[in-house]
Formats: sequence, structure tokens, C-alpha cells
Amino acid sequence: MKVRIKGNSLRYRLSMSDVARFGRDGYIDETVDFGESRLIYALQKSPAQNLEAKFTNNKIVVFIPEIWADEWIETDIVGFDQKGPLYLLVEKDFQCLDNVSEDQGDNYPNPNLVC
Repeated sequence: MKVRIKGNSLRYRLSMSDVARFGRDGYIDETVDFGESRLIYALQKSPAQNLEAKFTNNKIVVFIPEIWADEWIETDIVGFDQKGPLYLLVEKDFQCLDNVSEDQGDNYPNPNLVC
């Protein structure tokens, strides 16, 4: 799972194995180790009606409604967003069309790629 923070927006991008693990467990997290402290970012299923985020004790948790999560996992839906004071976006991670150095073998095939 990747996190991107820019201004007042937060975006999570999940690979195919991330989505599978999230579908199985209803929760997924990653940790960034800064030596003296760590940042944890997580995605969790929730009975809420909209995407929500909380930041407590160096941990960011984005909560996604269970009904949205189940549909997202089982279909070709790319993701969901929530506009507000904090813009939230949770989406499947597609392979880049440009050449990049990172391994993209676990990313979803890009629908804009013409073979």
C-alpha cells in the first residue's frame, strides 16, 4: 500500500495483493520507520457511511464503509473519494504507462495500455 500526502489531501493506492489481504482481513497497514519514531498508515473497514480518517499516536487510519469495500474488492471499481476539509482517495494501483524503476508486477493492469 502506498500513501501520498499533499496539502490537505490523503491518497492510498493498493496493489492486487494489498486488496486481497484487505478483503480477507478487513484491515491493512504499513509502517515507516524514522528511527526514533514510526508512522503507521492503515485502511480499515467500517460501518460508517463515508470515508473517514483519524490520526492518533502517529497512526493514520482511513475508514472505508464495509459495503463500499466489499464492492470495490469484488469488482473493477477503481476507488472511492470523499471531498471535505480533508480530501480522501482510496484506489487500486495501476501499472504506470511510463518506464519507472519500481517493481509493478503486483499492480493492476492499466486499462489505458494498448497491447
